[in-house]
Parts: sequence; C-alpha cells; structure tokens
Amino acid sequence: MKAMILAAGYGKRMRPLTDHTPKPLLQAGGKALIEYHIEKLRDGGIDSLVINTGWLGDRLAATLGDGRRFGIPIVYSHEGTPLETAGGIRRALPLLGDAPFVLVNGDIWTDFDLSRLVTERPDPVHLVLVDNPDHHPGGDFHLTEGGRVRDNGEHRLT
Repeated sequence: MKAMILAAGYGKRMRPLTDHTPKPLLQAGGKALIEYHIEKLRDGGIDSLVINTGWLGDRLAATLGDGRRFGIPIVYSHEGTPLETAGGIRRALPLLGDAPFVLVNGDIWTDFDLSRLVTERPDPVHLVLVDNPDHHPGGDFHLTEGGRVRDNGEHRLT
C-alpha cells in the first residue's frame, strides 16, 4: 500500500519559522515532523510514499531524498504554487495508482497506529479525526450528526 504525505502548504501560522523552512521540516524532539510520519508509515506496512511539495518544496526533496535512508521509496508531486488539499491529491493520483492509499498531513504529530489503516477493511475510506485543540476549538473539519464530514470554511471538500 502507498501513502501520501501532504507537505505543500505555506505554514503561515508558524511564521517566522516557516519563512525559510517548510513546516513539515520543523524540528520536534530532535527530528523533523515529517520524519516521524515516514518512519511510522514504513513501520506500519506502507511500502512507498508520495510527498507533495509547494512552498520551499526543493528543501523537502533535498532533505528527504529518495527515501533510501528511511528504507522506503519516496517520490514527489511538485506543485510550485500550493494547490490546496484536494488539488494536491488530484495532481498526485497518477503517482498513487488506483488502489487505496493512506493520506497524512505532514505538519502534524500523532500517536495513532497507522498500521490500522493498512489492514483489510470492508469500507474503502476511513477518516481519523481527533478532538479539536483548545487553541483552535472550531477545528478545520467536523462531523455532522449524520456522520458526514464538513469543513469549517478554510478547506474545500469537493
């Protein structure tokens, strides 16, 4: 199974740290946020990665390379100007193929067991959501009473 790591955003809320460093390359606990994902995805059964790039994308590719040092192949979907979430996924689809894939935001940290997404399940789509943090109580997305995902105005789910 393949995975895609979303890493093309500007990281505006983290400025000035992201003026010269893509947000997924910001360090936490001695390594870049995206490196935690690469390792967890590899250890969870993912066999190759697609990483989309936009803002300072050349730095992501230069830092992470082709994935050899992580033991998992990495290819890049270069966007130039970031295309937002859906546009970035759409552009990367030829690299991902027709099979289901795991999608992770490259600028977050999670302790979710990603291997749970690799095991065979009856539903083709799974969305893992967490409670909104105190500093962003409205969140980016929410579940309606009918179980549908809705965005809170910043993202387009079309």
